[in-house]
Amino acid sequence: MTAPKLVRYGELKPCKTAFIDAHTPGSNQKENFTIIGGGVSESADQHVHITDAIGFNIGAAGQPPKCRNSLHSHRTAEVFFVASGRWRFFWGRHGDAGEVVLEQGDIIDIPTGIFRGFENIGTDYGMIMAVLGGDDAGGGVIWAPQVIEDAADHGLVLAETGKLYDTKRGEALPEGVAPMPVLTEEELEDFPELTPQQVVGWGVRRYLDMAALANGQPCKVIGAEGIIRDTPGFEVALITEKSGADAVHAHDKPHVLMPVRGHWRLDWDGGTETLAPGDTALVPAGLAHSAKPSMTGEAALYHIVATDDPAGPSSLWA
Repeated sequence: MTAPKLVRYGELKPCKTAFIDAHTPGSNQKENFTIIGGGVSESADQHVHITDAIGFNIGAAGQPPKCRNSLHSHRTAEVFFVASGRWRFFWGRHGDAGEVVLEQGDIIDIPTGIFRGFENIGTDYGMIMAVLGGDDAGGGVIWAPQVIEDAADHGLVLAETGKLYDTKRGEALPEGVAPMPVLTEEELEDFPELTPQQVVGWGVRRYLDMAALANGQPCKVIGAEGIIRDTPGFEVALITEKSGADAVHAHDKPHVLMPVRGHWRLDWDGGTETLAPGDTALVPAGLAHSAKPSMTGEAALYHIVATDDPAGPSSLWA
């Protein structure tokens, strides 16, 4: 049986040219990480740590203070949890329909079909971890029109193929390839302006509340029976030192373990590894294993596993 695949936080390889806003002031210091799956990077410079197709993608964004990610949308689920720092998530055609501030361990399931962005409003470099639905993550990123227009002013052009070209490097669109079209006013009508009650009330959960629920059993965070009722093609649970979920078990689908607090010992027949916050472990389908805190004190991890639900629009729209 194949052993788990691990990506250590300290070994993550960033890409600083992953998206069309990589040269735009205010966004030009962000780093993108593709941990599992192909992700949605538009740059050939993006390093993919684990290429396995498991039904969803795992990625991350690292940003210094006051750095933001520009307004965009996805066709499948985009779920974030805060690994470190203090983050403002905002949404709407111009980013002013609503906002919410999240801190370590907090999670947000952002509804499909709306423009969203995020900004590090803390005092240090921060990291958010991402789960994107589907093996192809919905076919890429849909940018708000002003993002594409601003990028062109700073030398970046996105092709209709989804590939990024940097005119500052002397790159140009190949012959016969057109630039990515900007959404028309008619097309923009399909991107609603959701209220804070809709986005926050439906898709945001605070770490301390989830940790309180994960007492005696894991807290089902996202899923058909989760505290966020969504079926995005994967389920998310929070497991803590009080969950009593350390028995040896196996899943019929690959799943991912991502510690938030404390250190965890992952055991399987033939091996043992210790996981720390920021690390990611991909456990193969059918592998009997256990995960439990490796020392006393607070410990929590997110557990993500694929389901048979197709990746697609958020259940908010059902």
